[in-house]
Amino acid sequence: MAASPTATITEVKVRLDNPNGYTTTVQSGPHQLLADEPEDDGGKNLGMAPYQLVGSALGSCTAMTLHMYARRKQWPLESVTVRLEHQKKHVEDCKDCDNPTARLDHFDLYLHLEGPLSEEQKARLKEIAYKCPVHKTLTNKNFINVQIEE
Repeated sequence: MAASPTATITEVKVRLDNPNGYTTTVQSGPHQLLADEPEDDGGKNLGMAPYQLVGSALGSCTAMTLHMYARRKQWPLESVTVRLEHQKKHVEDCKDCDNPTARLDHFDLYLHLEGPLSEEQKARLKEIAYKCPVHKTLTNKNFINVQIEE
């Protein structure tokens, strides 16, 4: 089930122990995964790269949100596959950007909905995809506070 935007987020700890590489351990509660960079970028390709993790968060949240909505409506959604592409596009795509060399992040989501859904239900699920909490986080203004801990 997708978390509400006001839900308390569990602490996430990220640790990189090798100054010669990028393999990073990510821990949240009992869950752990590796993040890394591809070999072409100096990593060992032992885990997803950071933008792949962002895409994974967006894709999984979208799938969960659609599933939760369809279940609540008692619609026959059997499975959801979200294929996601991420790219940076030049600032010419941004009407209000001041920096001519800036780039904007573009995420394209392709939804594959399985089950005997009507065209109206599919259209509504497409609308609901824009309402997933991670989508809202990525499209809203954000604040990131960085502090040094001893």
